[in-house]
Amino acid sequence: MDADFSAQPTIAAVATAGGVGAVALIRLSGPQAVAIADRVTGGKASAARPRTAIWCRILGVDGKTIDDGLLTVFKGPNSYTGEDSVEFSGHGGLLVTREVLARFLACGAASAGPGEFTQRAFLNGKLDLTQAEGVMDLISAQTSLALRAAREQMEGSIGRHTLAARDEILGVLAHVEAFIDFPDEDIDPQTGRALCDRLGGVSKGIDRLLATADQGRILREGVRTVIFGEPNVGKSSLLNRLLGHERAIVSETAGTTRDTIEETVNLGGIPLRLIDTAGVRVAGDLIEQEGIRRTVLQIDSADLLLEVVDASKPKASLPLLSWSDDTRHLRILNKSDLGRHPDWVTAVGLGLSCESGEGLSELEAAIMEVLHFGTSEWGEHAVAINARHQGCLERARRSLGAAIELLQPGRSDSELAAVDLREALDALGEVVGRIDTEDLLGVIFSSFCIGK
Repeated sequence: MDADFSAQPTIAAVATAGGVGAVALIRLSGPQAVAIADRVTGGKASAARPRTAIWCRILGVDGKTIDDGLLTVFKGPNSYTGEDSVEFSGHGGLLVTREVLARFLACGAASAGPGEFTQRAFLNGKLDLTQAEGVMDLISAQTSLALRAAREQMEGSIGRHTLAARDEILGVLAHVEAFIDFPDEDIDPQTGRALCDRLGGVSKGIDRLLATADQGRILREGVRTVIFGEPNVGKSSLLNRLLGHERAIVSETAGTTRDTIEETVNLGGIPLRLIDTAGVRVAGDLIEQEGIRRTVLQIDSADLLLEVVDASKPKASLPLLSWSDDTRHLRILNKSDLGRHPDWVTAVGLGLSCESGEGLSELEAAIMEVLHFGTSEWGEHAVAINARHQGCLERARRSLGAAIELLQPGRSDSELAAVDLREALDALGEVVGRIDTEDLLGVIFSSFCIGK
Protein backbone atom coordinates (compact mmCIF):
# COMPACT_ATOMS: atom_id res chain seq x y z
CA MET A 1 0.00 0.00 0.00
CA ASP A 2 1.35 3.41 -0.90
CA ALA A 3 1.27 6.04 1.80
CA ASP A 4 1.66 9.81 1.87
CA PHE A 5 4.59 10.56 4.15
CA SER A 6 4.62 14.33 3.57
CA ALA A 7 3.14 14.88 7.04
CA GLN A 8 5.30 12.24 8.72
CA PRO A 9 8.15 13.38 10.96
CA THR A 10 11.69 12.66 9.90
CA ILE A 11 13.07 9.97 12.19
CA ALA A 12 16.61 9.17 13.27
CA ALA A 13 18.28 6.37 15.19
CA VAL A 14 21.55 4.52 15.61
CA ALA A 15 21.27 1.49 13.31
CA THR A 16 24.29 -0.45 14.59
CA ALA A 17 24.39 -2.55 17.74
CA GLY A 18 24.98 -0.88 21.08
CA GLY A 19 28.46 -0.77 22.54
CA VAL A 20 31.89 0.31 21.35
CA GLY A 21 32.91 -0.59 17.81
CA ALA A 22 35.02 0.62 14.91
CA VAL A 23 32.05 2.17 13.09
CA ALA A 24 28.56 3.31 14.07
CA LEU A 25 25.81 4.05 11.55
CA ILE A 26 23.08 6.62 12.13
CA ARG A 27 20.06 6.55 9.85
CA LEU A 28 17.55 9.30 9.03
CA SER A 29 14.38 8.88 7.01
CA GLY A 30 11.56 11.27 6.13
CA PRO A 31 10.72 14.37 4.11
CA GLN A 32 13.29 16.54 5.93
CA ALA A 33 16.13 14.00 6.00
CA VAL A 34 18.34 15.82 3.51
CA ALA A 35 17.57 19.28 4.95
CA ILE A 36 18.42 18.11 8.49
CA ALA A 37 21.63 16.48 7.26
CA ASP A 38 22.50 19.77 5.52
CA ARG A 39 22.22 21.64 8.82
CA VAL A 40 24.77 19.38 10.51
CA THR A 41 27.17 19.02 7.56
CA GLY A 42 27.25 22.56 6.18
CA GLY A 43 25.21 21.71 3.09
CA LYS A 44 27.08 18.55 2.11
CA ALA A 45 23.98 16.34 1.92
CA SER A 46 22.07 18.23 -0.77
CA ALA A 47 25.23 18.49 -2.86
CA ALA A 48 25.92 14.74 -2.71
CA ARG A 49 25.07 12.42 -5.58
CA PRO A 50 22.40 9.90 -4.47
CA ARG A 51 23.71 6.49 -3.39
CA THR A 52 27.31 7.75 -3.38
CA ALA A 53 29.25 7.94 -0.11
CA ILE A 54 31.06 11.24 0.58
CA TRP A 55 33.32 12.31 3.42
CA CYS A 56 31.96 15.04 5.67
CA ARG A 57 32.13 16.52 9.16
CA ILE A 58 29.26 16.59 11.65
CA LEU A 59 29.24 20.11 13.06
CA GLY A 60 27.94 21.20 16.43
CA VAL A 61 25.86 24.31 17.04
CA ASP A 62 29.11 26.22 17.61
CA GLY A 63 30.51 25.07 14.24
CA LYS A 64 33.06 22.76 15.81
CA THR A 65 33.48 19.18 14.56
CA ILE A 66 31.73 16.46 16.56
CA ASP A 67 32.78 13.62 14.25
CA ASP A 68 33.75 12.92 10.66
CA GLY A 69 32.89 10.01 8.41
CA LEU A 70 30.94 8.90 5.35
CA LEU A 71 27.52 10.27 4.40
CA THR A 72 25.21 8.60 1.87
CA VAL A 73 21.96 10.08 0.55
CA PHE A 74 19.12 7.90 -0.77
CA LYS A 75 16.35 9.75 -2.59
CA GLY A 76 12.86 8.32 -2.33
CA PRO A 77 11.33 6.16 -3.59
CA ASN A 78 14.69 4.47 -4.26
CA SER A 79 15.51 3.84 -0.62
CA TYR A 80 14.81 1.19 2.00
CA THR A 81 11.83 3.09 3.41
CA GLY A 82 10.69 4.63 0.12
CA GLU A 83 11.36 8.09 1.61
CA ASP A 84 14.36 10.39 1.38
CA SER A 85 16.97 8.81 3.65
CA VAL A 86 20.46 9.67 4.87
CA GLU A 87 23.01 7.38 6.50
CA PHE A 88 26.10 8.58 8.34
CA SER A 89 28.90 6.15 9.21
CA GLY A 90 31.16 7.57 11.88
CA HIS A 91 33.41 6.41 14.69
CA GLY A 92 31.89 3.77 16.93
CA GLY A 93 32.47 5.24 20.38
CA LEU A 94 29.53 5.47 22.77
CA LEU A 95 29.88 9.19 23.49
CA VAL A 96 30.59 10.37 19.95
CA THR A 97 27.68 8.32 18.55
CA ARG A 98 25.34 9.75 21.16
CA GLU A 99 26.51 13.30 20.36
CA VAL A 100 26.00 12.87 16.61
CA LEU A 101 22.50 11.47 17.09
CA ALA A 102 21.66 14.29 19.51
CA ARG A 103 22.76 16.81 16.88
CA PHE A 104 20.41 15.29 14.28
CA LEU A 105 17.56 15.34 16.80
CA ALA A 106 18.28 18.95 17.76
CA CYS A 107 18.05 19.94 14.08
CA GLY A 108 14.51 18.60 13.70
CA ALA A 109 14.56 14.78 13.59
CA ALA A 110 12.44 12.66 15.94
CA SER A 111 13.71 9.53 17.66
CA ALA A 112 12.69 6.40 15.75
CA GLY A 113 10.72 3.72 17.54
CA PRO A 114 11.39 -0.02 17.32
CA GLY A 115 11.05 -1.20 13.72
CA GLU A 116 9.85 2.19 12.50
CA PHE A 117 12.12 2.25 9.44
CA THR A 118 10.87 -1.16 8.32
CA GLN A 119 7.28 -0.23 9.16
CA ARG A 120 7.57 2.76 6.85
CA ALA A 121 9.02 0.50 4.16
CA PHE A 122 5.93 -1.69 4.51
CA LEU A 123 3.47 1.21 4.54
CA ASN A 124 5.13 2.72 1.48
CA GLY A 125 4.85 -0.51 -0.51
CA LYS A 126 8.54 -1.43 -0.46
CA LEU A 127 7.88 -4.68 1.45
CA ASP A 128 4.86 -6.82 2.18
CA LEU A 129 4.25 -7.83 5.78
CA THR A 130 5.90 -11.24 5.44
CA GLN A 131 9.03 -9.61 4.02
CA ALA A 132 9.08 -7.13 6.90
CA GLU A 133 8.91 -10.03 9.37
CA GLY A 134 11.69 -11.71 7.39
CA VAL A 135 13.95 -8.74 8.16
CA MET A 136 13.67 -9.45 11.89
CA ASP A 137 14.09 -13.19 11.32
CA LEU A 138 17.28 -12.46 9.36
CA ILE A 139 18.66 -10.32 12.19
CA SER A 140 17.85 -12.93 14.85
CA ALA A 141 18.83 -16.05 12.83
CA GLN A 142 21.23 -18.28 14.78
CA THR A 143 21.81 -21.05 12.24
CA SER A 144 22.37 -21.46 8.51
CA LEU A 145 18.91 -22.96 7.93
CA ALA A 146 17.24 -20.14 9.87
CA LEU A 147 19.23 -17.66 7.81
CA ARG A 148 18.20 -19.39 4.60
CA ALA A 149 14.52 -19.37 5.57
CA ALA A 150 14.67 -15.71 6.56
CA ARG A 151 16.30 -14.81 3.26
CA GLU A 152 13.59 -16.67 1.32
CA GLN A 153 10.94 -14.80 3.30
CA MET A 154 12.64 -11.44 2.70
CA GLU A 155 12.69 -12.19 -1.01
CA GLY A 156 8.92 -12.63 -0.92
CA SER A 157 8.51 -16.41 -1.12
CA ILE A 158 5.64 -16.63 1.38
CA GLY A 159 4.04 -13.51 -0.06
CA ARG A 160 4.14 -14.90 -3.61
CA HIS A 161 2.53 -18.19 -2.57
CA THR A 162 -0.15 -16.33 -0.62
CA LEU A 163 -0.95 -13.81 -3.35
CA ALA A 164 -1.14 -16.57 -5.97
CA ALA A 165 -3.73 -18.36 -3.82
CA ARG A 166 -5.60 -15.09 -3.33
CA ASP A 167 -5.70 -14.40 -7.08
CA GLU A 168 -7.10 -17.88 -7.75
CA ILE A 169 -9.84 -17.39 -5.15
CA LEU A 170 -10.69 -14.00 -6.67
CA GLY A 171 -11.19 -15.69 -10.02
CA VAL A 172 -13.58 -18.25 -8.52
CA LEU A 173 -15.41 -15.53 -6.58
CA ALA A 174 -15.96 -13.59 -9.80
CA HIS A 175 -17.68 -16.65 -11.31
CA VAL A 176 -19.81 -17.21 -8.21
CA GLU A 177 -20.91 -13.58 -8.03
CA ALA A 178 -21.82 -13.66 -11.71
CA PHE A 179 -24.32 -16.43 -10.92
CA ILE A 180 -25.60 -14.43 -7.94
CA ASP A 181 -26.26 -11.46 -10.28
CA PHE A 182 -28.39 -13.71 -12.47
CA PRO A 183 -30.52 -15.67 -9.98
CA ASP A 184 -32.36 -17.55 -12.72
CA GLU A 185 -29.08 -19.17 -13.71
CA ASP A 186 -27.96 -22.00 -11.43
CA ILE A 187 -24.37 -23.16 -11.43
CA ASP A 188 -24.41 -26.22 -13.66
CA PRO A 189 -22.75 -29.40 -12.33
CA GLN A 190 -19.78 -29.21 -14.70
CA THR A 191 -18.99 -25.60 -13.77
CA GLY A 192 -19.48 -26.36 -10.07
CA ARG A 193 -17.01 -29.22 -10.22
CA ALA A 194 -14.48 -27.04 -12.07
CA LEU A 195 -14.78 -24.31 -9.43
CA CYS A 196 -14.39 -26.86 -6.64
CA ASP A 197 -11.32 -28.31 -8.32
CA ARG A 198 -9.75 -24.85 -8.51
CA LEU A 199 -10.46 -24.20 -4.86
CA GLY A 200 -9.18 -27.66 -3.97
CA GLY A 201 -5.88 -26.83 -5.62
CA VAL A 202 -5.66 -23.62 -3.61
CA SER A 203 -6.41 -25.55 -0.42
CA LYS A 204 -3.60 -28.01 -1.16
CA GLY A 205 -1.20 -25.12 -1.65
CA ILE A 206 -2.23 -23.71 1.73
CA ASP A 207 -1.70 -27.16 3.26
CA ARG A 208 1.87 -27.17 1.92
CA LEU A 209 2.53 -23.83 3.59
CA LEU A 210 0.94 -24.99 6.85
CA ALA A 211 3.17 -28.07 6.81
CA THR A 212 6.17 -25.76 7.34
CA ALA A 213 4.80 -24.29 10.59
CA ASP A 214 6.65 -26.74 12.82
CA GLN A 215 9.91 -26.15 10.97
CA GLY A 216 9.39 -22.41 11.23
CA ARG A 217 8.84 -22.58 14.98
CA ILE A 218 11.93 -24.74 15.41
CA LEU A 219 14.12 -22.41 13.34
CA ARG A 220 12.97 -19.35 15.27
CA GLU A 221 12.76 -20.80 18.78
CA GLY A 222 14.96 -23.88 18.67
CA VAL A 223 14.18 -27.54 19.41
CA ARG A 224 13.46 -28.14 23.10
CA THR A 225 15.73 -31.18 23.49
CA VAL A 226 15.47 -32.86 26.89
CA ILE A 227 18.22 -35.26 27.96
CA PHE A 228 16.88 -37.64 30.62
CA GLY A 229 17.58 -40.99 32.26
CA GLU A 230 18.63 -42.48 35.58
CA PRO A 231 21.65 -41.08 37.47
CA ASN A 232 25.19 -41.76 36.22
CA VAL A 233 24.22 -42.89 32.71
CA GLY A 234 26.09 -40.02 31.03
CA LYS A 235 23.46 -37.29 30.53
CA SER A 236 25.81 -34.45 31.44
CA SER A 237 28.60 -36.07 29.42
CA LEU A 238 26.28 -36.13 26.40
CA LEU A 239 25.46 -32.44 26.89
CA ASN A 240 29.15 -31.63 27.00
CA ARG A 241 29.85 -33.75 23.92
CA LEU A 242 27.12 -32.04 21.86
CA LEU A 243 28.27 -28.60 23.01
CA GLY A 244 31.91 -29.36 22.36
CA HIS A 245 33.04 -28.06 25.76
CA GLU A 246 32.66 -28.84 29.46
CA ARG A 247 29.45 -27.13 30.53
CA ALA A 248 27.96 -29.56 33.06
CA ILE A 249 29.70 -31.14 36.04
CA VAL A 250 30.40 -34.84 35.45
CA SER A 251 30.70 -36.99 38.56
CA GLU A 252 30.28 -40.59 39.62
CA THR A 253 28.21 -39.35 42.57
CA ALA A 254 24.52 -39.96 41.94
CA GLY A 255 22.34 -36.87 42.14
CA THR A 256 25.06 -34.39 41.09
CA THR A 257 22.65 -32.65 38.69
CA ARG A 258 19.88 -31.26 40.92
CA ASP A 259 18.42 -28.69 38.53
CA THR A 260 18.01 -28.36 34.78
CA ILE A 261 20.84 -26.89 32.68
CA GLU A 262 20.01 -25.32 29.32
CA GLU A 263 22.39 -24.51 26.45
CA THR A 264 21.89 -24.00 22.71
CA VAL A 265 23.93 -25.73 20.02
CA ASN A 266 23.84 -25.48 16.21
CA LEU A 267 23.40 -28.94 14.74
CA GLY A 268 23.44 -28.94 10.94
CA GLY A 269 21.68 -25.60 10.83
CA ILE A 270 19.11 -26.50 13.50
CA PRO A 271 19.21 -24.74 16.88
CA LEU A 272 18.94 -27.37 19.61
CA ARG A 273 18.03 -26.07 23.06
CA LEU A 274 19.71 -28.83 25.07
CA ILE A 275 18.26 -29.34 28.54
CA ASP A 276 20.20 -31.58 30.93
CA THR A 277 17.95 -32.85 33.71
CA ALA A 278 18.28 -34.47 37.11
CA GLY A 279 18.58 -38.27 37.09
CA VAL A 280 15.25 -40.07 37.46
CA ARG A 281 15.12 -42.47 40.41
CA VAL A 282 13.46 -42.79 43.80
CA ALA A 283 14.73 -39.54 45.33
CA GLY A 284 16.66 -39.54 48.58
CA ASP A 285 15.94 -35.99 49.74
CA LEU A 286 13.61 -33.06 49.09
CA ILE A 287 16.03 -31.20 46.83
CA GLU A 288 16.47 -34.22 44.58
CA GLN A 289 12.70 -34.77 44.56
CA GLU A 290 12.26 -31.22 43.26
CA GLY A 291 14.91 -31.83 40.58
CA ILE A 292 13.09 -34.96 39.41
CA ARG A 293 9.76 -33.10 39.40
CA ARG A 294 11.33 -30.50 37.12
CA THR A 295 12.63 -33.28 34.87
CA VAL A 296 9.07 -34.56 34.44
CA LEU A 297 7.86 -31.05 33.56
CA GLN A 298 10.62 -30.67 30.97
CA ILE A 299 9.67 -34.02 29.40
CA ASP A 300 6.07 -32.86 29.10
CA SER A 301 7.08 -29.76 27.10
CA ALA A 302 9.86 -31.30 24.98
CA ASP A 303 10.06 -31.37 21.18
CA LEU A 304 12.75 -34.06 21.25
CA LEU A 305 13.62 -36.53 24.00
CA LEU A 306 17.08 -38.05 24.26
CA GLU A 307 16.75 -40.98 26.66
CA VAL A 308 20.19 -42.01 27.90
CA VAL A 309 20.84 -45.45 29.38
CA ASP A 310 24.00 -47.18 30.60
CA ALA A 311 24.08 -50.14 28.19
CA SER A 312 26.95 -51.74 30.10
CA LYS A 313 24.73 -52.43 33.13
CA PRO A 314 21.42 -54.24 33.70
CA LYS A 315 18.20 -52.40 33.02
CA ALA A 316 16.97 -50.41 36.01
CA SER A 317 13.40 -50.07 37.24
CA LEU A 318 12.73 -46.38 36.79
CA PRO A 319 9.67 -44.42 37.94
CA LEU A 320 7.01 -44.56 35.22
CA LEU A 321 7.52 -41.75 32.71
CA SER A 322 5.26 -40.91 29.78
CA TRP A 323 5.19 -38.42 26.92
CA SER A 324 2.99 -37.45 24.01
CA ASP A 325 2.91 -39.64 20.91
CA ASP A 326 3.85 -36.52 18.92
CA THR A 327 7.09 -36.04 20.85
CA ARG A 328 10.15 -37.27 18.95
CA HIS A 329 12.17 -39.77 20.97
CA LEU A 330 15.60 -41.34 20.61
CA ARG A 331 17.14 -43.87 22.99
CA ILE A 332 20.91 -43.63 23.40
CA LEU A 333 22.78 -46.75 24.55
CA ASN A 334 25.72 -45.04 26.21
CA LYS A 335 29.06 -46.45 27.41
CA SER A 336 29.35 -48.72 24.39
CA ASP A 337 33.13 -48.76 24.97
CA LEU A 338 32.49 -50.90 28.08
CA GLY A 339 30.58 -53.57 26.18
CA ARG A 340 26.84 -54.21 26.08
CA HIS A 341 25.00 -56.00 28.88
CA PRO A 342 22.71 -58.88 27.79
CA ASP A 343 19.67 -56.81 28.88
CA TRP A 344 20.44 -54.34 26.07
CA VAL A 345 21.58 -56.69 23.28
CA THR A 346 18.26 -56.64 21.43
CA ALA A 347 17.21 -53.16 22.53
CA VAL A 348 16.47 -50.53 19.90
CA GLY A 349 18.75 -47.54 20.25
CA LEU A 350 21.87 -45.75 19.13
CA GLY A 351 25.21 -46.95 20.45
CA LEU A 352 27.38 -44.17 21.84
CA SER A 353 30.48 -43.65 23.94
CA CYS A 354 30.52 -40.20 25.50
CA GLU A 355 34.01 -41.04 26.74
CA SER A 356 35.54 -41.51 23.27
CA GLY A 357 32.92 -39.77 21.09
CA GLU A 358 32.32 -42.95 19.06
CA GLY A 359 28.78 -42.90 17.63
CA LEU A 360 28.33 -39.13 18.02
CA SER A 361 28.09 -38.46 14.28
CA GLU A 362 25.47 -41.22 13.94
CA LEU A 363 23.48 -39.63 16.77
CA GLU A 364 23.61 -36.23 15.09
CA ALA A 365 22.41 -37.76 11.81
CA ALA A 366 19.57 -39.53 13.64
CA ILE A 367 18.50 -36.25 15.26
CA MET A 368 18.40 -34.57 11.84
CA GLU A 369 16.34 -37.44 10.47
CA VAL A 370 13.81 -37.56 13.30
CA LEU A 371 13.30 -33.79 13.04
CA HIS A 372 12.68 -34.05 9.28
CA PHE A 373 15.24 -31.39 8.41
CA GLY A 374 16.89 -33.19 5.53
CA THR A 375 17.25 -31.89 1.99
CA SER A 376 14.36 -34.04 0.80
CA GLU A 377 11.97 -32.30 3.18
CA TRP A 378 13.21 -28.76 2.43
CA GLY A 379 13.84 -29.09 -1.27
CA GLU A 380 15.39 -26.08 -2.95
CA HIS A 381 13.54 -23.50 -0.87
CA ALA A 382 13.29 -22.95 2.86
CA VAL A 383 9.76 -21.61 3.31
CA ALA A 384 8.88 -21.63 6.99
CA ILE A 385 5.77 -19.79 8.17
CA ASN A 386 5.44 -18.30 11.64
CA ALA A 387 2.59 -18.54 14.16
CA ARG A 388 0.79 -15.47 12.77
CA HIS A 389 0.89 -16.83 9.22
CA GLN A 390 -0.32 -20.18 10.51
CA GLY A 391 -3.41 -18.68 12.16
CA CYS A 392 -4.34 -16.76 9.02
CA LEU A 393 -3.80 -19.73 6.72
CA GLU A 394 -5.86 -22.04 8.93
CA ARG A 395 -8.77 -19.59 8.80
CA ALA A 396 -8.43 -19.39 5.03
CA ARG A 397 -8.40 -23.19 4.74
CA ARG A 398 -11.56 -23.53 6.86
CA SER A 399 -13.38 -20.91 4.77
CA LEU A 400 -12.29 -22.61 1.55
CA GLY A 401 -13.54 -25.95 2.84
CA ALA A 402 -16.94 -24.44 3.63
CA ALA A 403 -17.12 -22.81 0.18
CA ILE A 404 -16.25 -26.07 -1.57
CA GLU A 405 -19.08 -27.84 0.27
CA LEU A 406 -21.55 -25.15 -0.77
CA LEU A 407 -20.46 -25.31 -4.42
CA GLN A 408 -20.94 -29.07 -4.76
CA PRO A 409 -23.31 -30.13 -7.56
CA GLY A 410 -26.90 -30.08 -6.36
CA ARG A 411 -26.32 -27.26 -3.87
CA SER A 412 -27.70 -23.77 -4.54
CA ASP A 413 -25.90 -21.73 -1.91
CA SER A 414 -23.92 -19.33 -4.09
CA GLU A 415 -24.47 -16.38 -1.73
CA LEU A 416 -23.13 -18.29 1.28
CA ALA A 417 -20.21 -19.62 -0.77
CA ALA A 418 -19.34 -16.06 -1.76
CA VAL A 419 -19.27 -15.04 1.92
CA ASP A 420 -16.86 -17.89 2.71
CA LEU A 421 -14.65 -16.99 -0.24
CA ARG A 422 -14.44 -13.37 0.90
CA GLU A 423 -13.46 -14.55 4.38
CA ALA A 424 -10.72 -16.66 2.82
CA LEU A 425 -9.53 -13.63 0.86
CA ASP A 426 -9.43 -11.52 4.02
CA ALA A 427 -7.43 -14.17 5.89
CA LEU A 428 -4.88 -14.44 3.08
CA GLY A 429 -4.73 -10.66 2.76
CA GLU A 430 -3.85 -10.45 6.44
CA VAL A 431 -0.78 -12.64 5.85
CA VAL A 432 0.82 -10.08 3.53
CA GLY A 433 -0.74 -7.00 5.13
CA ARG A 434 -3.39 -6.25 2.53
CA ILE A 435 -5.81 -5.50 5.38
CA ASP A 436 -5.06 -2.39 7.42
CA THR A 437 -4.93 -3.57 11.02
CA GLU A 438 -3.14 -0.99 13.13
CA ASP A 439 -3.05 -3.16 16.25
CA LEU A 440 -1.46 -6.01 14.29
CA LEU A 441 1.26 -3.74 12.93
CA GLY A 442 1.97 -2.42 16.41
CA VAL A 443 2.52 -5.93 17.74
CA ILE A 444 4.75 -7.01 14.86
CA PHE A 445 7.04 -4.00 14.69
CA SER A 446 7.37 -3.60 18.46
CA SER A 447 9.60 -6.71 18.42
CA PHE A 448 12.13 -5.02 16.11
CA CYS A 449 15.30 -3.34 17.26
CA ILE A 450 15.50 0.46 17.16
CA GLY A 451 17.29 1.61 14.00
CA LYS A 452 15.65 -1.04 11.83
